[in-house]
Amino acid sequence: MVETTKSVEEKVLLVGCKLSEIHEERFLYSMEELAALTKTAGGIVFGTVIQNRHSLDRATYIGKGKIEEIVPLVEEQEIDVVIFNDELTTSQVRNLTAQIPARVIDRTQLILDIFSKRANSKEGKLQVELAQLNYLLPRLSGQGHSLSRLGGGIGTRGPGETQLETDRRHIRRRMDEIKEQLKGIVKHRSLYRERRKENRAFQIAIVGYTNAGKSTLHNRLTMADALEEDQLFATLDPLTRRMKLPSGFQTLITDTVGFIQDLPTTLVAAFRSTLEEVCEADFLLHVVDASNEDYFNHEETVMSLLGELNVKDVPMLTVYNKRDAAPASFVPTEGRKSILISALNQGDLHKLSTRIEEELKDSLEYYEAKIHASNGKLLSNCQTSTIIEKQLWVEDEESYILKGYVSSLSSTYKQLQQYKA
Repeated sequence: MVETTKSVEEKVLLVGCKLSEIHEERFLYSMEELAALTKTAGGIVFGTVIQNRHSLDRATYIGKGKIEEIVPLVEEQEIDVVIFNDELTTSQVRNLTAQIPARVIDRTQLILDIFSKRANSKEGKLQVELAQLNYLLPRLSGQGHSLSRLGGGIGTRGPGETQLETDRRHIRRRMDEIKEQLKGIVKHRSLYRERRKENRAFQIAIVGYTNAGKSTLHNRLTMADALEEDQLFATLDPLTRRMKLPSGFQTLITDTVGFIQDLPTTLVAAFRSTLEEVCEADFLLHVVDASNEDYFNHEETVMSLLGELNVKDVPMLTVYNKRDAAPASFVPTEGRKSILISALNQGDLHKLSTRIEEELKDSLEYYEAKIHASNGKLLSNCQTSTIIEKQLWVEDEESYILKGYVSSLSSTYKQLQQYKA
């Protein structure tokens, strides 16, 4: 028997503070993203309060007047949660909670909550818990009063009520336990990765801003069954599948967690092992939602986070997705190799596969080899582990002359050295 629980959507009030140095358009996109995050977490936005300031109030984030404006709104609309569009300090949370008759959380806690809902694998759940504990540890003194009366809802999922009320020593002990468990998982993953390297399967990683269509593209290219949803952070756990390119060349392609502006540093640290798949890739597909008006900032956010992960000198193709929904004003970013497609269009997928194959040649070694027809195993390996551009049958010698591209690190490359044409 399968038990089902009906989740009650909570009423949410969003609060943002626009500083004078922040561009108006960027701030509004940030607030729209906060609303999308809230929807993903299971909340309904009942209102938005925005204040313009030269600097944040150190005690309460927003000014006293705005708080006086928020309190009656919360009471009249029966708001359950007030979500702030920045990471709040311990004292800010304490002071706001003392005045606002609703649960007060910030953008970071909201993202952590979504990650808690989305994590499916053991590693994902451990990483989320570690990130949440990292976030909670310095805030224990500031949130003690409010935590004692939490009963579930947005921003409260994860470690749970009992852990939130434990002392720092207990939380640090739990964090040490999680880190040890993650070490074991990371070791297992690294051993698996080493075996892949020995077999030298060419590795492609799909990266991009959250909700850009990475999972949809991954599914269409590999015929896999990863979760596809029009929500933020639909994918948390990396999924690797085999992909066959038009020439027959087979690669491994990995779908990864989406990036986001102002990604909490606790999450970047906690998910570093998950993102190791990106660091180990031979080639990156950077998927960008061409239908989103803020696509340029999305691109820059991803590039910045890749820099933080020390992903350098890895060849990359920018894939502008959702061509069918892109505005007429859309222009690809200059200076980057790119292609405009719709992951739902079969013709576009074939065009992308062909383009990937062309781009991969720059990362591979050109070869010419003469292989006797009796060497079926090597001929078969060439079909799947090299990009064959030309294949000629020499009847007098009962041999094939192959011309194409192969990874210099693969076992096939070493074999081909003996059969140079």
